[in-house]
Amino acid sequence: MDLDQLREEYDLARGYTQRLYEGLPEAEVLWRPEVNSSGIGWHLGHQAVVNHFMIRNLLDAEVSLNPAFDALFDAANPEANRGDLPPLVDIVAYRNTIAERTHTRIDAILKGERSASRQLAHVLGPILLGIIHHEYQHDCWIGEMRATLGHGGPPKVLSKRVQQVDGYWVLPLT
Repeated sequence: MDLDQLREEYDLARGYTQRLYEGLPEAEVLWRPEVNSSGIGWHLGHQAVVNHFMIRNLLDAEVSLNPAFDALFDAANPEANRGDLPPLVDIVAYRNTIAERTHTRIDAILKGERSASRQLAHVLGPILLGIIHHEYQHDCWIGEMRATLGHGGPPKVLSKRVQQVDGYWVLPLT
């Protein structure tokens, strides 16, 4: 898949995530069933922070957007420490900022505005694929939380290219 297709799949994965939490009461998005588990809100922040870590550390060496979010939403943060989440509006704003920055990088590479743009396209492609797979991985758990909260199973996935492997949505490598 080329970067244009991966950008489209990235947006479809994020759109699917949004459909999973959209319309849920904020209290349910921030709720977690026990101290050693993570609620929907944590997964939403974690998806974004991993996206930011991967892009900034492997492509741009950019400074952190929010050091507190880096610590809170890092999977290395023990689950017992994941309870005091910021308001959903802040998590969503952070997700959107990360997505905008990701799009800016993709666009700059596709337009040839970056040094070694063709080489960077080869670097960014697998990174973006990993970010998409990570988004869907956590979507599985968000869907389970939705069901636990009585909202039924997850909505239909938006991408026509993904397939399920071991219960997770993935993009085929070919």
